[in-house]
Amino acid sequence: MNRSLTSLFAAFESLLVVAIGVGISLAPLTVLWGVQYGFAPDWTDFWRASVDIWLIGHGVDVVLTLDAATAAGLGFPAAGDPFAITVAALGFALLTVLLGMRAGRRIAQTDFRLFGEAIALAVFALLSFALTASAGHPLAQPAFVQGIVYPTLVFALGLAIGTLRTPRPGMDAAARAFRSWISNWSITTRDTIVAALRGGAAAAVAVVAVGSVVVAFMIFTSFAEIITLYEGLHAGALGGFVLTVAQIAFLPNLVLWGVSWLIGPGFAIGTGSSVSPLATSLGPIPAIPVFGALPTGDSAFGFVGVLIPVIAGFLAGALLRSRATNIAANAATTGATPTFESPAARPRFSALVTVITGLGMGIVGGLVLGLLAAAASGSVGPGRLATVGPDPWQVGLWVALEIGVAAVLGLFASAHLPRAVTAVTDRLPDSVRRAR
Repeated sequence: MNRSLTSLFAAFESLLVVAIGVGISLAPLTVLWGVQYGFAPDWTDFWRASVDIWLIGHGVDVVLTLDAATAAGLGFPAAGDPFAITVAALGFALLTVLLGMRAGRRIAQTDFRLFGEAIALAVFALLSFALTASAGHPLAQPAFVQGIVYPTLVFALGLAIGTLRTPRPGMDAAARAFRSWISNWSITTRDTIVAALRGGAAAAVAVVAVGSVVVAFMIFTSFAEIITLYEGLHAGALGGFVLTVAQIAFLPNLVLWGVSWLIGPGFAIGTGSSVSPLATSLGPIPAIPVFGALPTGDSAFGFVGVLIPVIAGFLAGALLRSRATNIAANAATTGATPTFESPAARPRFSALVTVITGLGMGIVGGLVLGLLAAAASGSVGPGRLATVGPDPWQVGLWVALEIGVAAVLGLFASAHLPRAVTAVTDRLPDSVRRAR
C-alpha cells in the first residue's frame, strides 16, 4: 500500500469513527423529528443537538440557556441564566477509544504506520473543528477549542493503544531509541517502575470491574422503581428509547460513581448531597429512571465496600511476587537478575524497594481512578445540579492510600510466606513430608 492509499485509508477510518459517534444520537433524533414532530421543525436543530451530545461525550463544556417558557416551568430562581454542562457522557468517549483501537490496528498493518497515524489524527481534528463550528447556537454553545482538542485526544489514545498492541516484524527508529533509553536504566529502577505500573493498573481495573458488578446488581434489584419513573415521565415509546440511549451513554459514569462509593468518598447528585458507604443524604434529584437504583438509606454493612480496593491492592502485590522477587534480588546483588532454585535460596528481601514498589502501585491506581472520576463528574444543569459525581481529588487520595498500603503488605507477604512454609515443612518428620 503506497502513501496515497494509506492516507485515504487513514482518513476513512477517522471519518467512520466520527460518523458512528454522531449517528448514534442523530438517528433516533431524526426519527423523532419525523414521527413526533411531523418534519415541522428545522432539522438542523436536531443536528446541532446530536453534535452537542457527541461533544459532551468527550468532555467538552457546552453552555446552555433555557428558553423563557422552559425556565418558567422549572420554577426555581435563575433558571433562565446560562449554565454549563461539564460532565462527560463517557459512553461516547469509550466508543471512540474502542473504534480508535480498531483504526490503530488496521493502520499499523500498513507500510507507513506513522504517516497513516498522522493523517488519521489530522482528519479527525479537522472533522471535530467542522462539527464544533456547525453546532454553535445562542442557546447551546460548545467551547470551541475544547471541541477540537478533547475528542482528538480521546481518539489519539485509542489509536496509540491499537498501534502498540499490533505486532510488527521490526521496530521503528523512534521505538528503538526509546527502548535503548530504557535499557540504560538500572535493573532495579526498571523493574520497580514496571511492577508499579502493572500492579497499580491491575488493581484499578479490578476495582472498576467490581464497581460495574455492583451497579448492575443495583439496577437489577431496583427494576420496579426504574419502571415507575419511566411511566411517570409519559415519554412514549420513541421518547423512552431516546432516554434509554442517553442513559446508556452515561452508564460508564454510573460505574465510576459506584467505584467511588466502594472506595469510600462516594459521590454527589447535586450540591449538598452525598451518597457514600456510611451515609446517604439526597435532596431533590432529576426524575431520571436510572436514578431509581440509587441507595436511599444508610447501610449497616456499607463499610465492607471499602475492603474491595484493599483486597485488590493486596492481590496485585501478591500476584506480582515473581517480579517483586527479581526486584529484591537486584537490590541485594549486582549484575543480571539471578534465578533461584527454591524460596529459601533467595537473597534477603529489600524492605525499601518493596515499600517504594507498593506505594508506586497506589500512586498509579490513584492517578488512573482519579482521572476517571474527574471525567465522570461536573455540572449537568443549573442550580444545585452544578455539582454531580465524585470528587476526583478525594478518590485519587483514597485509592492511593488503600491500594498502596495493601500492595506493600501483599509484596511482603508474597516474599516471606514461601520461606515460612519452607521452614515449617523442613521441621516435619520425613514420613509426613513424603506423604505430602
